Amino acid sequence: MDEPVKHSATATAAQHSGAPALRVPVLVVGGSLVGLSTSLFLSRHGIPHLLVEKHSGTSEHPRGRGMNLRTMELFRVAGVEAEIREASAVLADNHGILQARGLLGDDGEWLFREIDPGGGHRAISPSGWCLCSQNDIEPVLDARSREYGADLRFSHELVSFEQDEEGVTGLVENRATGVRFSVRADYLVAADGPRSPVREALGIGQSGNGELFHNVSMTFTSRGLAEAVGDRRFIVCYLTSPGADGALLPVDNRERWVFHAPWHPEVGEPLEAFTDERCRDHIRAAVGVPGLDVEITGKAPWHAAERVAERYSSGRVFLAGDSAHEMSPTGAFGSNTGIQDAHNLSWKLAAVLKGWAGPGLLETYGAERLPVARATSARASARSAEHSHPGYAPGPTATTRRGNVLTVAMGYCYPQGAVAGADPGAPVVPDAMRITGAPGTRAPHLWVTRAGERISTIDLYERVPVLLCAEGSVWPEVAHQDAARLSVPLEVLTFGRGPDADLVPEEGADWSVAHGVEPGGALLVRPDGFVAWRAEGPVPAPGAAVAEALTTVLSLDTRSPEQEARMLDGAARPAAPAAPEGPAQAGDPSPSGV
Repeated sequence: MDEPVKHSATATAAQHSGAPALRVPVLVVGGSLVGLSTSLFLSRHGIPHLLVEKHSGTSEHPRGRGMNLRTMELFRVAGVEAEIREASAVLADNHGILQARGLLGDDGEWLFREIDPGGGHRAISPSGWCLCSQNDIEPVLDARSREYGADLRFSHELVSFEQDEEGVTGLVENRATGVRFSVRADYLVAADGPRSPVREALGIGQSGNGELFHNVSMTFTSRGLAEAVGDRRFIVCYLTSPGADGALLPVDNRERWVFHAPWHPEVGEPLEAFTDERCRDHIRAAVGVPGLDVEITGKAPWHAAERVAERYSSGRVFLAGDSAHEMSPTGAFGSNTGIQDAHNLSWKLAAVLKGWAGPGLLETYGAERLPVARATSARASARSAEHSHPGYAPGPTATTRRGNVLTVAMGYCYPQGAVAGADPGAPVVPDAMRITGAPGTRAPHLWVTRAGERISTIDLYERVPVLLCAEGSVWPEVAHQDAARLSVPLEVLTFGRGPDADLVPEEGADWSVAHGVEPGGALLVRPDGFVAWRAEGPVPAPGAAVAEALTTVLSLDTRSPEQEARMLDGAARPAAPAAPEGPAQAGDPSPSGV
């Protein structure tokens, strides 16, 4: 068991005496899928940071495979969607979930055959669902973050930390050399997994239904299995043969596979009972091919649970991903929710660090993401019950409501948080997809031409707030004036078909209808693509309306004098630490490329 991270002045005062060896704006703890996504998003915002991960490299086990539309939109805007699709090309034709007693014969039932059978997703998103395993995505995120200059250190572990009003000081150990050094950061992001030592050190509790079921994941090779599978290109096949149930997942559709078998430690079944021989026999019985060639190449236990942290932050420390929420893997909700946590938090950290938002903005992270996690984790458990996931025996009070998977995945909204004019009583997950441009919802997708290039409106949102309005309206002039007065880097874009329009919609498309405004209205969109505020039509004092919206959304009334001074001086980006002379050695605390 990992030693918990200590979080007390007495435990760390001696270790942290003197000046820290390294100074960065953000310290990210955990270098798995969510931690690496945090690194990429921070890098896109130009925020220097240090990421530490106790393991020696990225994941080697194929897991966390399904990336939903919203996550792929985020990777699209971050410039890595094409690379991720290339990494997952071998499974590009795999769709649907099959349930069968065995693979011989034709007694199986498709729980669904296609993710988007009617092609309706194209109307709401420029991206599509992607089947890409965590071990294939993580190297892409790692490489791209390093290209931006991120300092990513594997085989490095956070040993302890303490925080004060000005920042967080952590003690980091190089596990390869035993060398320890201190790191001083403005903020710490904990993406350190479901048994998060950082969350434990902060004393943040969890709520939910707790453990749901346990599985042992087996990677194996088999050339004969492809013949039994035939031309059925499924995402997963739930095999239901009594005494040999499990979930079969293709890795390359040819000879590499994964099998999840039920494990029952709650009745005393030891992990050691899963010998190679038992695993081979179980797989053969599950697929219904007694003499099947099976070579076990790896085994790893995993635990499905429904738990959500009671709060997402404590002072200058924030939780993201599995450290904040655990979900059943059915539906691939967990990893997607974690990546979306990272995206929500990253733009807010960047805005505060660059001085164009007040620190109160960071308080909206938990206000927005925690309700989403609660709703999503409940839906994930219900999905496991619907699919009769091997090993899961839902209790009498378990939810088994069908439908609304897409709505949970990308139709969620933020009734409260960094929004102005949203209905605070609205459900976090509505009963149906409604992409209407309402405050607190993800902004609509619309194909437009900008400077001769066809793009989606989703591509417009990443680094700064964007105000959308009609060509020839009064909004651009007054918005620029008030944004400049507030020292907010606002981008104003106009729709129209005239020579001065920034964005030209495709023939037959009406931007105002899509965004729920009259031609004289305007829409303020946050860097994460969520609508922050909307004027459905002309208003008496448009400049004052924009200023009030920006002040509310960005918590400008909490901005410190230091932030104000930084903006007035034009220092919108925190200074990067000076690079050391000569290359950094193993265990050297000097930053590499931050």
